[in-house]
Amino acid sequence: MIKIIKRKMSLEEAKKLGIDTWGRWSCDVSTFDWEYDETETCYIFEGEVIVKTDYEEVHIDENTLVTFPKGLKCTWIVKRPIKKAYTFEFIQ
Repeated sequence: MIKIIKRKMSLEEAKKLGIDTWGRWSCDVSTFDWEYDETETCYIFEGEVIVKTDYEEVHIDENTLVTFPKGLKCTWIVKRPIKKAYTFEFIQ
């Protein structure tokens, strides 16, 4: 079973991981299907999303570090506009 890993983290802690050098992505309120062809680690600055898979439903909001494993198929339900930094490295 492929699972999403998340943990609350302050912006100061996230900056120590190098998020200032990561890519940026944002999304308005919406619902869409997604598949991860690489492992992605991201830090959510703002917003709220529910990510549904066949195995779980994960609530994610600001100040959260999240890892989406390679091969994960999911549906994003964006409740509040998302702003995140992301990298294709596993960081936890």
